[in-house]
Amino acid sequence: MQLYFTDRLEHRLMAGADLFLMPSLYEPCGLTQMRAQLYGSPPIVRHVGGLADTVEDGATGFAFKPYTTDAFQEATFRALDCFKHPARWEAVMREGMGRDFSWERSVATYLDVYRRAIALR
Repeated sequence: MQLYFTDRLEHRLMAGADLFLMPSLYEPCGLTQMRAQLYGSPPIVRHVGGLADTVEDGATGFAFKPYTTDAFQEATFRALDCFKHPARWEAVMREGMGRDFSWERSVATYLDVYRRAIALR
């Protein structure tokens, strides 16, 4: 019996999940919600920090704003309603799986900002 958490186990859990629950009070960034999307497990997240930057409500996952059980429950019910409609559910899964969270994209964005800053000198 495995009692410790590993990177391999995290990937296996994400690959086998239908939904990923991440109702964080705060989250400066995090990779877990991005991994969940990559594996087709739409996350339910609080719209805060890096979660707000990486999960698009209704498109790649489900988000809620107030840190309350009612708000979390409402987002969960929206996700479960979507799950009942296979075409809509597949669209959310595919959109999340298609998102590019790679460093290559981030580097290109930063280079563009730096180039524009230099041009303004």
